[in-house]
Amino acid sequence: MDSSTENDKETNDNNKISPENPEQDEFSSSADSPAEDPKETNSDETESEELEQEPTIEELNSEIESLKDQLLRSLAEGENIRRRTDREKKDASKYAITNFAREIISVADNLNRALTSVSEEKMAQNEDLKNLFIGIQMTHSQFMTSLEQFNISVLTTVGEKFDHNIHQAMYEIEDTSCPAGMVLEEVQKGYMLHDRLLRPAMVGVSKGGGKPDNEKNDANEIETPKETVANTSSSAYEKQAEALDASVDEKNKKLDEEL
Repeated sequence: MDSSTENDKETNDNNKISPENPEQDEFSSSADSPAEDPKETNSDETESEELEQEPTIEELNSEIESLKDQLLRSLAEGENIRRRTDREKKDASKYAITNFAREIISVADNLNRALTSVSEEKMAQNEDLKNLFIGIQMTHSQFMTSLEQFNISVLTTVGEKFDHNIHQAMYEIEDTSCPAGMVLEEVQKGYMLHDRLLRPAMVGVSKGGGKPDNEKNDANEIETPKETVANTSSSAYEKQAEALDASVDEKNKKLDEEL
C-alpha cells in the first residue's frame, strides 16, 4: 500500500511544471501541438505568386523604349550645352574688346577731322603747319594699322548700295545720274569688329534716279527694306544732317583754332 502511494506521488511530481526550467514547458507544449499541414503552406505560396504577376513582353518593351528615349534626350541636351558653352567662350574671347573699340574709334574720327580741316594752301604758306599735318598723318596711319591688327576694319560705303544693316541714312541727295538707293557721301565712317558691326556708317543716299542694275531684271519684285529706307521722305534726314553738320563744323573750328 505504501509503495503504490509513493509511485503515484512521483508520477504527479513529474507532470508538474517546474518554474526553474521553462524549456521543459515549451518542449511539452510544442510536443502536444499538432504539426503544420504542408498543403496549407503550399496554398499560401501559390496565392502570393498569383498576386505578384509578372509584366508582359509588351510592357517590358514599352519601358525599354521609354528609357532609351530618356537617355537620348539627356545625351542630346548635354551635347547642346557643350556646344553652346564652347560658342559663348569663343565669342567672349573674340569680342572681348567691343566696348573698348567703340571708344577708341572716336580717336580715329578726330584724327580724320584734323587732316581734312587743313587745306593745301595753308600748308604751302606755313611750313610748321605742314610739318604738323605730316605728323598727324603718320599718327593716323599707325593708329589705323593698330586697329587692323585687332580685326577692326573700316566699312567701304561710297559707291555701294545702301544697306540698312551697316549704313545709317542721314539725308538724301537729288541725283538722276545714278540709281536710287546708292551711297554718294559719307558723313562718318563705320567700323566692323571681325564679322560684327561696331558702328554703322552715316551716309547720304541718292534719290530720284533709276533702279540699280541688279533690280532692273525684276520689275515686279517687292520693294525691299533697304529700298524703302532709301526712298523715305528726306525731311527727317535733312534735320539730322543739319544737326550733324553743325556739330562737325563746330569741332572743325575748334581744331583750326588749336592748330
